[in-house]
Amino acid sequence: MKLAGRLLLFLTLILCGASMPALAEVENAPGANLEVSLITYGPGEIYWERFGHDAIELRDTVSGEEIDFNYGTFNFDEKNFFINFARGRMHYLLDAEPTTDEEDYYKQVGRSITRQRLALTPDQAAALRDFLFWNLRPENVGYNYNYYADNCTTRVRDAFDRVLGGGIKTRLTAMPGGMTYRQQTVRLMSAQPWLMLIMDLGLGPYADQPLSAWKESFLPEELQKNLRTVTVDDGHGGTRPLVQSEDILSPNRLDVPPTAAPDLRMPLGIAGLIFAGLIVITWRSAKLAYALLGSLFLIFAGLSGLLMLILWTLTEHHSAWANANLLLFNPMAFVLIGTLWHARRHRQPSRLANGILIIQLAALLVALLLHLLPGVVQQNQPWILFALPCWLALAWSLRQSKVSG
Repeated sequence: MKLAGRLLLFLTLILCGASMPALAEVENAPGANLEVSLITYGPGEIYWERFGHDAIELRDTVSGEEIDFNYGTFNFDEKNFFINFARGRMHYLLDAEPTTDEEDYYKQVGRSITRQRLALTPDQAAALRDFLFWNLRPENVGYNYNYYADNCTTRVRDAFDRVLGGGIKTRLTAMPGGMTYRQQTVRLMSAQPWLMLIMDLGLGPYADQPLSAWKESFLPEELQKNLRTVTVDDGHGGTRPLVQSEDILSPNRLDVPPTAAPDLRMPLGIAGLIFAGLIVITWRSAKLAYALLGSLFLIFAGLSGLLMLILWTLTEHHSAWANANLLLFNPMAFVLIGTLWHARRHRQPSRLANGILIIQLAALLVALLLHLLPGVVQQNQPWILFALPCWLALAWSLRQSKVSG
């Protein structure tokens, strides 16, 4: 048993040592021997892959060794991982591994891989390498993840900008972005419609702020596109493109996300009118169905409002704070469920129920009037178009109960 244990330890050391030369050679290579590239991976099929991914590749041109550094690693075994995730306290890590190991997975699942070789000077390449290896130290490897402001792509963007003396930020801050956080989110999640709707409902006004190309480069494909516009000093008094070459290492074999965000106003507006129409029709001819339909809407409104309140008050999901959809859906809706079932027997609503209805209709009016104000306003018109006819139909039906009573 001792001999077998020693052999196992010996083999383990050999295997572990086999993976070290790549890191060692890249870490010790002169800056003149380092080739720096941005590797961009296209969106995947699973919802958490829809935003794509990227990495910084360092290549030692003498030995041929290539290392990918990516900021998208997290640890499920971390203490209180799921609680922290729900509260918006997500801890991500920088990871480094041989390029072939990293890329094999993306090739296997059919996601595109693009390499952009960057025109960094030897000093800049060495400075980037030194920063990345410093970032790999246990005391530096983690960071607090934020979906839009501090994620695996903004970390890559900022690492490049750091060694270029702020040149990328200067250029991209002056360029307007093409979409808002909300539009990009809805666009990329459109392959999963129900999840897309949930995310759109849960996003607050933060997601509707105008973006520069710098901020919109929170997405891998946007950073890839925007780096094409950046120029750097060529060392002779002129400039040259930062992106020296761009190659597709593996083609995309999956469905491509749409180029524009779907307009949700028409489908949600129609859904609201249909639901409101069903409430009116069933009130007249099928009171049980009326109570069930109305309860379904009120449960949806109550649960949605409760979740939005939790996200605003108990979490660090800043993009969900101050959500104007709370004017449309809120926990007060739960109080009206019993009133709805009494209404099918023509019982008058209580004073509390009447008061809640008046408050809710006033909140709907406020939600509409907010869009007349200047500045950044939450773009929740689709949900207004859905909620307004439903609430009006419920208010009408409860008013009929009062009249009948």
